Parts: sequence; C-alpha cells; structure tokens
Amino acid sequence: MTRLTLHQFQTDLLQPFDLQLNAGDCFTLSGSSGCGKSMLFRAIADLDPHQGEMRLDDQLSTQIPAPQWRQQVGLLPAESGWWADEVGQHFNNPDLALLAALGFAPEVLQWPVDRLSSGERQRLSLARLLGNRPKVLLLDEPTANLDGENSLRVEQVITEYQATHHSATLWISHDPVQQRRIGNRHLVISDGTVRWS
Repeated sequence: MTRLTLHQFQTDLLQPFDLQLNAGDCFTLSGSSGCGKSMLFRAIADLDPHQGEMRLDDQLSTQIPAPQWRQQVGLLPAESGWWADEVGQHFNNPDLALLAALGFAPEVLQWPVDRLSSGERQRLSLARLLGNRPKVLLLDEPTANLDGENSLRVEQVITEYQATHHSATLWISHDPVQQRRIGNRHLVISDGTVRWS
C-alpha cells in the first residue's frame, strides 16, 4: 500500500517537520499567500531544493531517478504547462472515460490549446496527471478556477481515483467547506511551521 514519508523535511521557507501520508489519506493544506505551500509541493515532487528525507513506501527518493519519482509523486501545479498546439499532443494514452467524467467529449483532443479557458486547462491538466497513474497526488488548488459544478466533478474524480488506485493525496485548499468535504485531516502553514489544524 502506498505510503509517503517525510522526515525532518524542510525548504527555504519551512522549518523541519515529519509527515506520513498513507493510501486513502487526503490531507488538505492552507496558509497565507507566500508562506511556502507551492514551494513545499515542488520540493516533494523533487523539483525544488529541500533537506531531510523522503520515502515512497520504503524507498528513499535518492534511490529513485527523478523522472520516475515525479511519475509516482504527481504534482498538479496551479499553472499547468502546455508546450504543443493541440490538446491531444499532451496525452500519451488519452482516457476517454476520465475526460468524460471531467466534462469533456473526445473532440477536446483536437482543440487548439489557445482556445481553452483557465478552468478547462485545469481539468485537462488533472486528466493528464492521472493518466500517469501516480501513487501520490500533490494538488495545488485544483478547483481554484472552476465553478461549483465542475469543482464537485473534480472532487469526485479524485475521490474515485484514490479508491481505485489506493493513492494518497495532499491538496491545497482555502475553502473550509471543501476541506471538510474532501479531507480527513487538515494542515496549516504558519510562521514557517507545518502543523495540524
């Protein structure tokens, strides 16, 4: 079963802390703007500098090649990257059922990227991430640009993914109602410390 363990983990903005995230867990995270939430997620994805230990199951991050780590510990950033002209060029093996669950017909794969709204980009980025079958999801405000209906759609897709793939999730959310709806525990970053709320 999936287990992400952080031991004496720290970034430039955060003091050392320990955290264990198990399969089925969805921990939400909040904190004021600039406190280091996104930097923390990038550090856990091994994209930004950090100190301390990270383990996936019983394997240290230093024993896993970075691209392989990032495939298993998948980051959905607040601003997703798009490098080709058409949506379909960003998918290796598009999951049409997943796209449908997120509100898209198969034709979306032929759409030019520049016609996408910010909310459509956000949902398609989630589909792209889940297509890699990560064991751990790092979700940086995945519903920030979405209306109520699409927010609930995304929450349901993630909940079902967790149940099907026995994954674990860290989710940045500033909405207390959403935090209670999706999370089983809540973390807060305050004055450089990560603590339980």
